[in-house]
Amino acid sequence: MTDTPARIAEAGRAGPESAIKIRRALISVWDKSGVVELASALAAQGAEVLSTGGTARALREAELRVTTIESVTGYPAILDGRVKTLHPAIFAAIMSRDDESHRAQLDGMGVTPIDLVVVNLYPFELKGIHAPMPEAAELIDIGGVALIRAAAKNWERVAVVCDPAQYARVLEEVRREGGLSADTRRRFAADAFARTAAYDATIAAYFTRQMSEPFPELLTLAYRRVQQTRYGENPHQRAAFYRAYIGSGGLADARQLSGKELSFNNLVDLDTAWGLVGEFPGPAAAIIKHATPCGAATAQTIDQAYDAALACDPVSAFGGVVALNRPVDMSTASAIAGVFTEAVIAPGFTPEARAVLNKKTSLRLLEAAPPDSRSAFEIKSVLGGALVQDRDTADANDASLTVATPRSPTASELADLRFAWTVAKWVKSNAIVLARSGATVGIGAGQPNRVGAVEIAVKVAGGRARGAVMASDAFFPFRDALDAAAQAGIRAVIQPGGSVRDADVIAAATEHGMAMILTGVRHFRH
Repeated sequence: MTDTPARIAEAGRAGPESAIKIRRALISVWDKSGVVELASALAAQGAEVLSTGGTARALREAELRVTTIESVTGYPAILDGRVKTLHPAIFAAIMSRDDESHRAQLDGMGVTPIDLVVVNLYPFELKGIHAPMPEAAELIDIGGVALIRAAAKNWERVAVVCDPAQYARVLEEVRREGGLSADTRRRFAADAFARTAAYDATIAAYFTRQMSEPFPELLTLAYRRVQQTRYGENPHQRAAFYRAYIGSGGLADARQLSGKELSFNNLVDLDTAWGLVGEFPGPAAAIIKHATPCGAATAQTIDQAYDAALACDPVSAFGGVVALNRPVDMSTASAIAGVFTEAVIAPGFTPEARAVLNKKTSLRLLEAAPPDSRSAFEIKSVLGGALVQDRDTADANDASLTVATPRSPTASELADLRFAWTVAKWVKSNAIVLARSGATVGIGAGQPNRVGAVEIAVKVAGGRARGAVMASDAFFPFRDALDAAAQAGIRAVIQPGGSVRDADVIAAATEHGMAMILTGVRHFRH
């Protein structure tokens, strides 16, 4: 097509609130899915298509007419393809405003405006994030990001498309209205800036990780929406679920197999449930209600683990979520089906188990891989900011355990103490966990004082407290909690220690004939 002043003027006459007709489109994409259909539709509407490298080859193979970038700029791609589109003839055509001065300048340069930019970027978040730095650097897109930002900045006259998922809307509007509306251009511009921000955030995170900098001065985070939930914690709150670009698997990558849409509160509970069962190498089950366990257990088989977890507090289990770290079999599914449950998450489900659970049409079934939380952040929002910390992956090993009382725990007590201590990590503070035979028998959670948490746990356990062990997520400030536990029949205790009254607490345990282990590690969960 001839670059004439009339054509330049015609291309820019639509006002910012009008639909713009696509007369010239630049298409340069890494992900070529759908691009032939898009380019064909644009060409059918009379648009000239400019393109580069592999995209141009793909369009030519589809027998579409393509104008190469080299023919526009007068320069070939150089530096192993690092520089292709970074040229005034391209960026002036994208960034020119719809006014007489800019049109005159373009006319003097012999440049024709570009109305649509279709670019998607090298997939750094997929291929670069785990590569050595020299390889990762080659996957950092420069020209594509510049094109996207230039077009988004000039959204009043230019439309920018940076995701194949947007092609359907482009095709619909071009075929129906002959151009792209102002609303679409604004929306696509917002998406474009979000995409380049996320892209840069991912690259920044990669470089930060290479420098082993856990908490950089500028923290850049990038998330992609997984779903919008019907509401947040309460019906008057809006909410959505996002997955980190640099994820660590787990809940964000879980696949929902059946059931209703997950709610905000379901997701919060499932996060706790999946994290808890992931702590144990053997078969383990957890039942979570309001983001805290109401039962957890390990056993020889997964159905035994579920039964033991349910036995801890079957009343509270009503309306909870279940996590299992082994595939769900028919026996386990039958047991779960007997209790009203919101969701079940597991590594898999046998066909027979799915058939049983799918009869509960509201029950959500999720399949997920174990999360890797070793390098993951935990982020809590506050008004005007955020708190960021490592996830609590600390555990009490033999080297850190100190027996503080004359009596040492028996082998079975020690096993239960370790189990209870691990569960306590996932219980809202102040947290008390009573356990025996690899299962919780009573849990006291979220209390403003520790003796209150003990009293709740003892009440839940009833007679099962006699002979059980007790874990506390933090130290005992007074001996009253030990006295209450002894009265219920608790035989051994695990706690961090570190109180100014440790001597009084240890003396109380000794007086009651308890064994007490100090871990030196605290597990607050707020």
